[in-house]
Amino acid sequence: MKSFFKSFFASLLAMIIFFGLIFLLFFGIAGAFLASEKVSVEGNSVLVIDLSKTYNDRTMEDPIAEIMGDDLQPDLNTAIKLIEKASKDSSIRGVYLLSKDNANGFAGSSELRKALVAFKTSGKFIIGYGDYISQKAYYVASVANKVYCHPKGMFEWQGMSVEYTFFKNLIDKLDIKPQIFYAGKFKSATEPFRTTAMSEANKEQTSVWLNDIYDEMIDVVASSRNKSIDSLKSYANRFTLDKPENAVAAGLLDGLKYDDQVRDEIRGRLKIGKSDKINFISLAKYSKAVSVAGAYAKDKIALVLAEGEIVYGKGSPDQIGSDEYLALLRKLRSDKSVKAIVLRVNSPGGSSLASEIIWRELELIRKEGKKIVVSMGDVAASGGYYIACNADKIMVQPNTITGSIGVFSIVPDFSSFMNNKLGISFDRVMTGEYADMPSVTRPLRENEKKFIQGQVDQIYLDFKTRVAEGRKKDINYIDSIAQGRVWTGKRAIQLGLADKIGGLEDAIAEAAKMAGMKEFKVRKYPEPKSILEYFMDKASSDLTSSTLKKELGMEDYQLFKRIKALKEEKGEIKTQLPFEFIIK
Repeated sequence: MKSFFKSFFASLLAMIIFFGLIFLLFFGIAGAFLASEKVSVEGNSVLVIDLSKTYNDRTMEDPIAEIMGDDLQPDLNTAIKLIEKASKDSSIRGVYLLSKDNANGFAGSSELRKALVAFKTSGKFIIGYGDYISQKAYYVASVANKVYCHPKGMFEWQGMSVEYTFFKNLIDKLDIKPQIFYAGKFKSATEPFRTTAMSEANKEQTSVWLNDIYDEMIDVVASSRNKSIDSLKSYANRFTLDKPENAVAAGLLDGLKYDDQVRDEIRGRLKIGKSDKINFISLAKYSKAVSVAGAYAKDKIALVLAEGEIVYGKGSPDQIGSDEYLALLRKLRSDKSVKAIVLRVNSPGGSSLASEIIWRELELIRKEGKKIVVSMGDVAASGGYYIACNADKIMVQPNTITGSIGVFSIVPDFSSFMNNKLGISFDRVMTGEYADMPSVTRPLRENEKKFIQGQVDQIYLDFKTRVAEGRKKDINYIDSIAQGRVWTGKRAIQLGLADKIGGLEDAIAEAAKMAGMKEFKVRKYPEPKSILEYFMDKASSDLTSSTLKKELGMEDYQLFKRIKALKEEKGEIKTQLPFEFIIK
């Protein structure tokens, strides 16, 4: 019997190894096939840019999608470089801008829009079209030579709104007590759990930054469409563009056409027959056909992409894990070929400790004499601002969300919920009064509450000190503009929290200038993972999140995350944006 089991497990191990090798061989062959696949750009082509696709700062690898023939969207920086490349590519005659919806934030959209403005100045055409056209999509599409909507479609132009969800009544009914601690009168991350509506302070800050974003949209559309700012605001306030034909009459649309009619117009611009095929090429396909990599150079600018929530430890692929970024930044600090670093921040913040760990390594890089330029994306707030504040220069978009210099912590007390709703009680034996602190199965004592609030206040002081030293400002002044308050990039410059308006490419140029570099190569970090690393990460987290996003939709998924986060809170002190929002 003993020899049987020995033979059995030996055979089983051999089978596992065999199928493991087959698995790796399969992906190796598939990878070689993909690598050998060459996409060519035919003459008289039209580049298709779909605004409903998300252009993230960091591209997430997906070998399965590639093997199945799905084209992965390029990251935002690559997309911008591709548009620039297309403006000089004789094979590309114009852009077909699919403008149904816009899945990107306003700052990212601003960078895409700027690239399209430059493309248009090359003399090539841009045609925008949507069965319906959302307001955020029109923000980008307004740059086009012509913008058309489906005759029976919809055109959105009604102003902006932000809606927050409040859970206080829910958790009261469930007998859950959140036990909240915070520093900063505008630090409203805890409001959903302690109030049933926005505080006056939160209403004030939200009104200011929302109107800043709205005014920026109005300004660029007015310039592109040769309209007055007052008339555009009047259309929205009176809701007079509820039908696409009204938008045509107002001069915001150039006509109502079916898709086949728009294609006929494109054929006319290409000077081909009505029955001839249009050589459309998507941005994803175009990225396989051309190279936007710079020429070889010995010296490098490291482009560090910090996108997602800041978490302590390893984190997932869509988070900024302190372990991963500490190791990465240390590697760049010791790399003699790296002369400057551009830190692209697109984060609402997160763990205060993780933010401090990353801040420290960036400070050591500066002490080594390497220049650091921060480029802020859609959001670079709270912990996202913490890791950015000691840079040599900070660049923003006018509609970037930043600031939120404040701290909070939540220790939920589930004891009443467990006892009254589920019939579960708890008892304990401890070696000291504070042995189980913080506990989610009993209420905090008054002295424990004072201790946690003291920690929150100390971290808030540390945060303000980091900002004051990094921005070379008096700490009392920083306190006056901190308090957890959120600012737009435009106001951040006025307040001294940022230096100038500019996108990622502007930040790279600035870093090269500061480091005295004429020839350099830009290399992106974190570097792509191996196939094995990808599947391990995918198995642990990404499959769950992508499935939930698909089933729930983005808005309900955000709500799910908030409830899940409260359940998992155990008193970690956070520097995080005071809300999750979707601008409508």
